[in-house]
Amino acid sequence: MEMENTCSSETKSLVDGSASESAEPSTIEVSVEKQKLCIWQKIAGLAAEPLGWVGMLCRELSPSFVLGVALVYGVSKGFGDAVFHVASDYYWKDARKMQPAAVQVFLGLYYIPWILKPVWGILTDAVPVRGYRRRPYFIIAGIVGVTSTVVVLSATGLPVVLALLCLVGMMASVAIGLVTIDACIARNSIEKPSLAPDMQSLSMFTSSVGALAGFCASGVFVHKLGPQGALGLMAMPALLLVLVGFVIYEQKTSQLPEKQKIWAKVSAAVKGTGKTIAYPAVWKPTLYMYLSLALSINTHEGQFYWYTDQTVGPAFSQEFIGIIYAIGAVASMVGVLIYHKILKNFSFRSLLFYAQLLYAVSGFLDLIFVLRWNRKLGIPDYFFVILEESCSHIITRIRWMPMNVLSTKLCPPGIEGTFFALLTCIDSLGFLSSKMGGGVALRAFRVTRTDFRNLWLVVLMRNLLRLSALCLIFLVPRADQTDVLLPPDILESSGSSQDEEESLELAKFSERG
Repeated sequence: MEMENTCSSETKSLVDGSASESAEPSTIEVSVEKQKLCIWQKIAGLAAEPLGWVGMLCRELSPSFVLGVALVYGVSKGFGDAVFHVASDYYWKDARKMQPAAVQVFLGLYYIPWILKPVWGILTDAVPVRGYRRRPYFIIAGIVGVTSTVVVLSATGLPVVLALLCLVGMMASVAIGLVTIDACIARNSIEKPSLAPDMQSLSMFTSSVGALAGFCASGVFVHKLGPQGALGLMAMPALLLVLVGFVIYEQKTSQLPEKQKIWAKVSAAVKGTGKTIAYPAVWKPTLYMYLSLALSINTHEGQFYWYTDQTVGPAFSQEFIGIIYAIGAVASMVGVLIYHKILKNFSFRSLLFYAQLLYAVSGFLDLIFVLRWNRKLGIPDYFFVILEESCSHIITRIRWMPMNVLSTKLCPPGIEGTFFALLTCIDSLGFLSSKMGGGVALRAFRVTRTDFRNLWLVVLMRNLLRLSALCLIFLVPRADQTDVLLPPDILESSGSSQDEEESLELAKFSERG
């Protein structure tokens, strides 16, 4: 405060013309130096703010948890997903010569591991390995990812089905790792609800940073190593998942559970999940999240093939495709910052309504680009696609983050891993429906590797479906993002049963000691 007053007083003295005329040159030089010092101190304060925020999360939660979120979301989800996204597109397009409608369906099959997330969630909640609920599953996820990557990298001329299974295995590695870290996030969101938006900001920001690095390098990797070699880089995020399994802090249970106890926990988790999802306060927003995702059919492959077409498309190079996606990752970080600084205090309903509206409107930039109206306006292709990618990713991130916060708020204690996995599974079903719907639309409108005459009709239909999701906004609660959304009886029953179980384990441990 004193420094700000000093800065303002010095500024006033410099602006004052009469004072400037009577002041000596040395005095003016000192005042200018003080002004520069004030500016640099303000810049240093802004730069130190993110570090202070991360330090606060480390104090309130744990350093190993923050590191785990950064590695899983930043490296596995962000960097790995970015490299996989670009490399797999070129793998199917150039190495396997597949049609865009078929690849669009393949993209939907990538979501099978995500649809199975409730299974991973139940395992992490009810089936500990050597006394740990979370750590072993990070290691298992890493092993699955490394194995799938080695098969793709080492084998040439893989059958399409086997290649698809390996790529799905790479996605399974990411999905299992995310389920496990999401269970930790959901648990911390229950214990410290005021930090729930901050944890989502941490996960989304690290994911965007990782995606930026991955997309910047992916085009070069594909160009230098080929699509198959670039896919081999997926081994690095998988190995880091193994590292997370060894370093993340988790309290070991006092004894290994018996089979009967495991099945009892699984049964309790399933029953608790069914009871929770039956409440209108839970199933209504869950239904909205699914429908809003499913109605926005995905046309990525049709647009990707058009981006790289040498005849009627803009003929973007591999490196520039990576740059486009990298700019989208930067835009995602901007979206995270906008949400964290401005939007996290808005109610769920109002924020999701305007985010969905902007999401639908931004889709018309794709339509303008496919119809090449940007050229009639004198806007070059490279500039317009950057504008479109930036707007799309900012709005997508702003739309997605409150959905994630809403999902954590719907998880009851004790089965948070299982229930959060169920909610993300429903989201994955929405993405799968979106991918499949896009594949059907591309095939129905006869969009192929070389024929893009009807691509604009597919994009127009997608935009209109996005607008239709606004009619479902009544399913979203009006509550603020820091409010407790679950009915009291669910919280009491879940909390009491969990406390009773922990007390019993502590009592048994004391007796053994």
